[in-house]
Amino acid sequence: METEALAAAQDIDFSLFALFWRASFTVKLVMMILIVASFWVWAIIIQRFIVYRKARRDAEIFDRAFWSGEPLDELYEKIGEASSGGAERIFGAGMVEWHRSHRSDGELIMGAQARIERSMDVAIARETERLNSGLTVLATVGSTAPFIGLFGTVWGIKNAFEEIAMQQNTNLAVVAPGIAEALVATALGLLAAIPAVIFYNKLSNDADKISSDHEAFADEFSTILSRQLDG
Repeated sequence: METEALAAAQDIDFSLFALFWRASFTVKLVMMILIVASFWVWAIIIQRFIVYRKARRDAEIFDRAFWSGEPLDELYEKIGEASSGGAERIFGAGMVEWHRSHRSDGELIMGAQARIERSMDVAIARETERLNSGLTVLATVGSTAPFIGLFGTVWGIKNAFEEIAMQQNTNLAVVAPGIAEALVATALGLLAAIPAVIFYNKLSNDADKISSDHEAFADEFSTILSRQLDG
């Protein structure tokens, strides 16, 4: 009897596609959600790496131009409204407020320093939001995907026990397919969650470093403008 059960189990197709096809509708739905979530996670990871790489490159180019000794007004005219990097947009926000703070006779309006700093703070906040775009999805998938997969596993095991009860048979050929289908859901949950958690931490750290560089630049630029105001 045991030999017959083993022979029957060997005849069952345990490929991932076959396990998915034999699973119940609920387990299939869970698997599909996790597969979509996994692709979504990798799309965000790749896109964020591209965005951060470009942000660092643009910051390096602008930093060289900013500290080259070129007059700020001329640098601003070169950049204009075609700002491509975060540092350029922060610089542009500060320069716009600097120009607006001058009256027609060339004198500065009171409180110019505070307004310039607030303008750059708003620009920094926008850049930080842009840098953190998509990271919430990684955090959500990383924290929920294992539980979604576990739900699919529990549901699949429930179906496996129901099959045992209906057939009044506990041999391997009856038990193995249902258990295997159920465990695939957990595996897919981990497949989505593990890279989401790892890269969420990595990308969050990268975003924080770029945001810190933006804040440092805003402080340096504010100091330069403060000297001009005092002068």
